[in-house]
Amino acid sequence: MSTLETLEILSRDAQYDLACACGTKKGDDHRKRGTDGGWLYPVTVPGGGSGIMLKTLMTNSCSSDCRYCPLRKDQDTRRVALQPEKLARFFMDIQSRRKLIGLFLSSGILDTPDRTMQMLIDTARILRRHYSYRGYIHIKIIPGASREAIREAVSLSHAVSLNIETPGEKHFSLLSRTKSYMEDIINPLKYLSQITGPEGPYRRVSKTTQFIVGASHESDRDILRYMWRLYKNLGLNRIYFSAYQQGLGDSSIPGEQRDISSTDQVFMREHRLYQADFLVRSYGFSFDDFIFDQGHLSLEEDPKLVWARSHPEYFPLNVQQAGKAELLRVPGLGPAMVKRIMAARKVQTLKDLSDAEIPAHLARKALGYVRFT
Repeated sequence: MSTLETLEILSRDAQYDLACACGTKKGDDHRKRGTDGGWLYPVTVPGGGSGIMLKTLMTNSCSSDCRYCPLRKDQDTRRVALQPEKLARFFMDIQSRRKLIGLFLSSGILDTPDRTMQMLIDTARILRRHYSYRGYIHIKIIPGASREAIREAVSLSHAVSLNIETPGEKHFSLLSRTKSYMEDIINPLKYLSQITGPEGPYRRVSKTTQFIVGASHESDRDILRYMWRLYKNLGLNRIYFSAYQQGLGDSSIPGEQRDISSTDQVFMREHRLYQADFLVRSYGFSFDDFIFDQGHLSLEEDPKLVWARSHPEYFPLNVQQAGKAELLRVPGLGPAMVKRIMAARKVQTLKDLSDAEIPAHLARKALGYVRFT
């Protein structure tokens, strides 16, 4: 099989590993729903396609049994692999023809975690040293990798990720029999935090993780509690959520046994978790601020609006006097809009949100939550 044919397969199989952002604007760089109800992810492949980053696996062979993964070891699928030299050469060739922001390297587990890590490391090292590539490289840390392999991968990367998959060992044990939650995932995450933390040798390297949402029987409360701890205790830069797609995993896992009447609900659950994550990272929310119904966020209303409606004593806020943290609690007002308000009120007395050039649709959301005297 040629390098191009191999990469076509490996790049498309990389769609199941999402611990990097696909894009920041609506369009070809965002996930779409296919005609069969499945989900299509942006990748850049030799034969065309969309994307801003080359995302590929080194191999889609895997010795692991992750029961939510369509590439697990007991599946009958076409297995291919690519040598580091060939992948590095291809990347530099496509980079010369089409500007990409970088490379996202992941892999199935070929034999052992450290053997697989060596393939990822060798690819990055060839790019850095042979081709003098100084652009963005994101390396997926393989669960169970040694500290030495993790450290070397971090030294070659702008960003690394190690997917936590589930909020706790109880849920994880339902999805894998071959991996240890503590030894293969939690302890390596702690080591990553140590060497990339404020006092670590690689503090400029970003670290992320990902939850598989709905493969086990975890609740939103479970996920957000773990998310909060990961940010506070391990200093992760970003956390991602990937809604489990029924039909990809083993028929015995909870996600396959769940009765889902609409894929819209699956998408919305993932969306609400991303909203909660954004509230923590940019709005000053904590885990205790989220309101759950039987362990889950509302699918009908975003978590910020749910909080606001549950705290009538907090409103209406005086827009002329309220601080930044207070204004960020107002429905419809995000960091950019709050910045406008605080700048505008320095030079005038605000009589309406339009005085701060707040768009009408956002001002309508804030009605009832703000006052001007």
